[in-house]
Amino acid sequence: MAGQSRKWMILVATIWIQTFTGTNFDFSAYSSELKAVLGVSQVQLNYLATASDLGKMFGWSSGLALMYLPLWAVMFTAALMGFIGYGVQWLIMQKVIALPYFVVFLLCFLAGCSICWFNTVCFILCIKNFSSNQPLALSLTVSFNGLSTAFYNLAEKSLNPSSTTLYLLLNAFIPLLTSVAALFPILLQPPVDVLSSDAVKRDQFIFIALNLWAVVTGFYLLFLHSLNAATARFLFAGAIFLLVFPFGIPGVIYARDWFHRTIYSSFQLPSSGFILVDADDLEFHEELLSQENNVDDSTVHIVSRQNTGTSEGCSCETVMKKDCLTVLGEDHKAPILLRRVDFWLYYLAYLCGGTIGLVYSNNLGQIAQSLGYYSMTSRLITTYSSFSFFARLLSAAPDLIRTKLYFARTGWLAIALLPMPMAYFLLAVNSGEAAVHVGTALVGLAMGFIFAAAVSVTSELFGPNSVGVNHNILITNIPIGSLVYGVLSAVVYDSHAEFGLGLMGDSMVCMGRKCYGLTFVFWGCISILGLASSLLLFLRTRPAYDRFEQKKRSTILY
Repeated sequence: MAGQSRKWMILVATIWIQTFTGTNFDFSAYSSELKAVLGVSQVQLNYLATASDLGKMFGWSSGLALMYLPLWAVMFTAALMGFIGYGVQWLIMQKVIALPYFVVFLLCFLAGCSICWFNTVCFILCIKNFSSNQPLALSLTVSFNGLSTAFYNLAEKSLNPSSTTLYLLLNAFIPLLTSVAALFPILLQPPVDVLSSDAVKRDQFIFIALNLWAVVTGFYLLFLHSLNAATARFLFAGAIFLLVFPFGIPGVIYARDWFHRTIYSSFQLPSSGFILVDADDLEFHEELLSQENNVDDSTVHIVSRQNTGTSEGCSCETVMKKDCLTVLGEDHKAPILLRRVDFWLYYLAYLCGGTIGLVYSNNLGQIAQSLGYYSMTSRLITTYSSFSFFARLLSAAPDLIRTKLYFARTGWLAIALLPMPMAYFLLAVNSGEAAVHVGTALVGLAMGFIFAAAVSVTSELFGPNSVGVNHNILITNIPIGSLVYGVLSAVVYDSHAEFGLGLMGDSMVCMGRKCYGLTFVFWGCISILGLASSLLLFLRTRPAYDRFEQKKRSTILY
């Protein structure tokens, strides 16, 4: 039982790490002042945002480090990279030191790398300690990464509401302090035990309670706003209490076990309604692959990876026939992955969906400033952060309602992309305060779901054993999209910018809808391309999902 208690302490520690290491999301809060201090153009400012996203291309380095270093050492290495990356930027903003633009670019890159390393630590902790409930553990912890900006916003307002440079100082110190707080649970990780079916059900109920607690935390940060520093301190203390509160879970486990032994044992629970993608699914994937490979060719035709253009693999139209996936969970090595049509549809959906939402968040400070809502920047950032958080929680819904309403996860991905073009076209035609808030919420909602669901989709389509490498290949779209979409918006912005507007020193500033109007139209068109790509991916993969679900249900019944 002590091991079970430590397991839940590790989950809470993982939530803490994710909550305070999403530091790239608050870039828009201080980007305008950074631009003024450095005296750079909007295009050059965009390159700094791209540098942070570029760190994601080197996420593999954290896996390499884990081959030689213990988990706690990787965590503190990540904290040190963030401390240097953000700390030196703060010194530059305070004009304590002066460094060339290229060095600032490298500092942003270093800070971006730290986020990837922290994410790797969190993924390893969840996978190792919650092997039977990986999707629930991952979706819950990753969700709190979306709340980072809301927490940092409260912290900044409680200390010094007039200084946006404080974000950089907080970005440097808080992840380091969080690592110190998480060290004790990580060092005391329990041995990995195979859970009984009753223990798995118990953990599922605890995850439901944790998700309800997470919803309360999200609403608390979304709807309670500080009017002054004193109120901000009170709200920040309440937010910290909500993060500490789950440490009571070990006590709940003991109480539930006692209740089960003394009272509840006379009752018999109905069978669980959950069918989750967990370690058992991996065994089922392998069994299904074995069955499929032994079936007579006249019954099931497996399309060769080196597609010859024949129509044996799918009973779809011509565009649907090429290289269709017929079985979920088949592991794809990188060379095979890059020849898959479904992978490139998935890549395009992510590039034109989730990534473009991230670029919007990077530009949120300039968007608010150009529309005359600069004082509302922190509110908009909180809105984006909170709706991203709720969407990440919703990414677990396909697993929770699977027995009631089964739908291919690629279909949920397509549904999640629907709000994206709606948001951009709304912002293109309406620059009112309400429209900006609604558009920001819709972008955060779509982006959050895609980011959280991507790991599960990658695992299901291209194999759980290769998910680490394959997912890192997938997210190479983030720096590419950040560069292309960001440069596009920056060029449009700079073409309308003027000197001497008195807002940010001597830097060029653009005011009015013209600054981002054309960009929103372009982003909206790109997001429609992403939606179309995700819909095509769903249509191509739905037969494989349906076949897998039918096989699994028949296995459970018999």
